[in-house]
Amino acid sequence: MPAPLRLGVNVDHVATVRNARGGRHPDPIRAAQIAIGAGADGITAHLREDRRHIRDEDIARLMVEIDKPLNLEMGATAEMVEIAIKTRPHAVCLVPERRVELTTEGGLDVAAQAGWLKEKVAKLTAAGIRVSLFIAAELNQIIAAGQIAAPVIEIHVGAWCDALAEGDGNRAGAEWERIRQGVRAARALGLEVHAGHGLTFETAEIISALPVVELNIGHFLVGEAVYDGFAAAVKAMRAAMDRGRARAGVEP
Repeated sequence: MPAPLRLGVNVDHVATVRNARGGRHPDPIRAAQIAIGAGADGITAHLREDRRHIRDEDIARLMVEIDKPLNLEMGATAEMVEIAIKTRPHAVCLVPERRVELTTEGGLDVAAQAGWLKEKVAKLTAAGIRVSLFIAAELNQIIAAGQIAAPVIEIHVGAWCDALAEGDGNRAGAEWERIRQGVRAARALGLEVHAGHGLTFETAEIISALPVVELNIGHFLVGEAVYDGFAAAVKAMRAAMDRGRARAGVEP
């Protein structure tokens, strides 16, 4: 029997729409509640250093007003570690962060920053917070994640999603093989594997056949909500993941 697959819904870009005009509408916390009602297993929110979408008060409200786990995406900075330890979300996902980027552009370089990241992982773990590292599906990064005692990795699958969307079959095939091998290597090291970035209904269904535990999806669902509503978009994503997971066992 395939293991259950969790869906984490990222509500950052509901906040982006709110912030474009100011005020309180649309409310990312209401969106989180709708997502949970439609089948989401948890909520993800990225508290950026420049607070461009999710704000501190949003995190405080999410901790009180939702009844599913909160996954706090954040840069591995002293400020964010302090906020996480004070707030105590269920989990944090450490991501690279630059002010000039539109969205997270790649994975953490854990191999080059192991000492610095190990300290942050240890502090968060000591506070009872589950830590994941957002990394590319590269063997050296996966090994480094295990060495600094992070129990979870989230694989950045954006390059594969982009290649498929652009019709570049050769690049998509190479990226897919890298993801497959990365999942296999991480599992061999005892790491829990999540995936995210750029996933659509189609790509989520494909990747759900791999032995990953959680998918985190946001921007695509917010975009689909413009057409069909947020609950319908989340339900459709849950159905796509369930179809893919039903085929688990075909992939490693």
